[in-house]
Amino acid sequence: MNIALFASGTGSNVYNIIQYFKSNHLINVVAVLSNKSNAGALNHAKNAGIPSLTFSKKDFTSAITVEEFLAERKVDLIVLAGFLLKVPESLIDLYPNKIINIHPALLPNYGGKGMYGMHVHNAVIAAQEKKSGITIHLVNENYDDGATIAQFECGLNAQDTPQSLAQKVSGLEKSHFPRTIEEYILKIK
Repeated sequence: MNIALFASGTGSNVYNIIQYFKSNHLINVVAVLSNKSNAGALNHAKNAGIPSLTFSKKDFTSAITVEEFLAERKVDLIVLAGFLLKVPESLIDLYPNKIINIHPALLPNYGGKGMYGMHVHNAVIAAQEKKSGITIHLVNENYDDGATIAQFECGLNAQDTPQSLAQKVSGLEKSHFPRTIEEYILKIK
């Protein structure tokens, strides 16, 4: 199974996923795509010898360039690993139930347009939640609305800040995201 990773930022999840699958003979990371030419995720791809593509928001909306790049690499599954653009319906239609996203909260809480990264952590802390975590889910036409694949929780206390919550969530992502991708792929094969 060939997977493509989409990212907009530093690429910590991209790096983790590449490392997790680098010795796997059944699952291969064959592409990294980004809407940001300076995304750290592109450096991780280059260092691992994985082809990458940078595209504009306009290119992504039309999706033709992206779809051609994915088709050339025979991509079976897309993983959004810190990717901030809404996925066009044409791409969702090409990959039904084969686009996975990770969200830094326990959906359905703290999801939707504009809820990413520190925006989520600030909202969770402001609401004085007792727990937070990550949700790994399928992508549909609405932000953070696809079927949940898995959720992993972390406890919060009165001393937690958005920054400490971000660290806890990052730890959950590192521990669980690649393994959950692998389990999902094995389930759908």
